[in-house]
Amino acid sequence: MDLQILEHRVRVLSLARRGLWLYTHPLLKLLLLPRRSRCKFFSLTETPEDYTVMLDEEGFKELPPSEFMQVVDSTWLVLNVLSNGRSSASSQAIGVTKIAKSVIAPLAEHNVSVLMLSTYQTDFILVREKDLPVVVHTLTSEFDIYKEVKGESIPVNCDDMSNGFLKPKSAASPTVHPVQSPQNRFCILTVAPDTLPAIATVLIDVLFYSHSPLKEAAPGSQDLDFIRFFAFSLIEGYISIVMDAETQKKFPSDLLLTSSSGELWRMVRIGGQPLGFDECGIVAQIAEPLADADISAYYISTFNFDHALVPEEGIDSIIELLQKRQESSR
Repeated sequence: MDLQILEHRVRVLSLARRGLWLYTHPLLKLLLLPRRSRCKFFSLTETPEDYTVMLDEEGFKELPPSEFMQVVDSTWLVLNVLSNGRSSASSQAIGVTKIAKSVIAPLAEHNVSVLMLSTYQTDFILVREKDLPVVVHTLTSEFDIYKEVKGESIPVNCDDMSNGFLKPKSAASPTVHPVQSPQNRFCILTVAPDTLPAIATVLIDVLFYSHSPLKEAAPGSQDLDFIRFFAFSLIEGYISIVMDAETQKKFPSDLLLTSSSGELWRMVRIGGQPLGFDECGIVAQIAEPLADADISAYYISTFNFDHALVPEEGIDSIIELLQKRQESSR
């Protein structure tokens, strides 16, 4: 398999709900008018706590600084695993568990913190730009690694990238975080870009006006019987949407595309308190046991917590599996 380092240099930030009014216009521009902003990588995820935004430098220019915006100091690079040298952007994602052993676990062992963004089309791994030499050195034995430069894929020379530097492995065992599963049933969907205007009104309503009342949950304190979660990404022209089944009913059914089986997914939410960005192995502690059990999963990191989407029919056994792993690690 090939590993592609994409051209995007991504910023990760949180927008507070109480300050959403300040960002509605630039967010709508990024959502619906990407040509106006020249943004090629944009993801917006609503959780009970806030809105998490991942976007490239062109998109970041659209957002004015304010007290309502928290930005992670680091710049992140985007990795994408390709099968047979071809991007999976035209088909459905292989899921984080398929790259758990080859990518996620080795990076955790070498103390590299990662963020994940699974979309309908593919799975993106985000690493800090400063960690790229370690990433290349760690993964070069498993992958042919290429770097995207002006749309062209250029082979990466491991020796040139690492310069003999290797970050030491983490000696401490990673913290095993609690997991919870809200009752919502989720859909993973896409829409054709030329039909986006046809769902624009509903999209705006769902993201900005369907709050009654509008309030911000304290991280880790919300009732998780049902969770507010909506993720929209527009990356290199491909749209991906994650929403619960009730929200899906608001959209025209003939415009939303899903897999032929039309499966529903349940969420595993990771973390009792906000996770932070320096801890390593958070994704691995979920992806590895699911990979061992041959369970597919999508994974979306946000500013405070991580979220895995797993097949609905296996949720009870999956929660039991993850809780047993938590107990055995104490």
